[in-house]
Amino acid sequence: MITDQFGRTHNYLRISLTDNCNLRCFYCMPEENYDFTPHSKLMQPDEIDTIAKIFVEHGVTKIRLTGGEPFVRKDASKIIRNLGKLPVQLMCTTNGIRIDDMLSEIIQSDFQSINISLDTLQKEKFLKITRRDYFDRVFRNIHLLLQHNIKTKINVVAMKDINDDEISDFIAFTKVHPVEVRFIEFMPFSGNRWSSNQVMTQKDILNIIREKYDFNPLPVGFHDTAKPYSIDGHKGSFSIISTMSEPFCSGCNRIRLTADGKLKNCLFSKKETDLLTPLRNGEDILPIIESAIWSKAKTQGGQLNEQFEKINTSIIQNRSMINIGG
Repeated sequence: MITDQFGRTHNYLRISLTDNCNLRCFYCMPEENYDFTPHSKLMQPDEIDTIAKIFVEHGVTKIRLTGGEPFVRKDASKIIRNLGKLPVQLMCTTNGIRIDDMLSEIIQSDFQSINISLDTLQKEKFLKITRRDYFDRVFRNIHLLLQHNIKTKINVVAMKDINDDEISDFIAFTKVHPVEVRFIEFMPFSGNRWSSNQVMTQKDILNIIREKYDFNPLPVGFHDTAKPYSIDGHKGSFSIISTMSEPFCSGCNRIRLTADGKLKNCLFSKKETDLLTPLRNGEDILPIIESAIWSKAKTQGGQLNEQFEKINTSIIQNRSMINIGG
């Protein structure tokens, strides 16, 4: 198993396939004229397969594909077929636009779950947030996944004055649809104009929900980032990822691999470790991986070790969310 200096074992690998995306969400990809990474500098399918196998041989049991938007990559099908052969739980986070195009690969590779990033149930607001008109297609594709009995989660970045008025609408959605709605606290990254005043905390979200609904907490696993809740009579459920107000670093088991082959041992870490260059040079990358994970900070990449209201975003060193892979 790959461990860090605090005794945390890491069995969950998140692989970004690309920093490209067919949406332009302001909190993730703030610049309209974004310079995408050239294809030659991205990990190629065989390189992704090689690196993934090394991780699996050393204890990784879950792999999640992220982006950008992972399904816009032209060779995504090949990558998925390769990873689908590994003895892991395969998952994906997507904006949902190309689910219909990729459905056969999703089924054949036996994805354990698909997370759809969707911050509003209103078509007009979707256009405002994403700067693209794909709401109807995303909504159809959520139903398409459910029709094929594929476990579906909806990721909602909760933000004051943006979609806080829709918290109850998302809860109502779980009454008739067997989905898990995951409310995520707004996090600071390079270029996303984060402000603590926009953060909807776990407490804020629960206060809104309890105005209309009685809910029950569900068991939380040691490595879980989401705190789950159920509501009697609802086919689905909801959960909250309280990264800012109640961090969960003590149980972190995650490793992130960017599309250009850099290992990030924490979402908020300013330090990255290049795996792609030494791999292409024929070097053994396992010692590099082990060293990078061993040096992982105790909490939040060593950068956000204070109350989130006091965070000074001007001194945070990190990539934008789209360039990390979430």
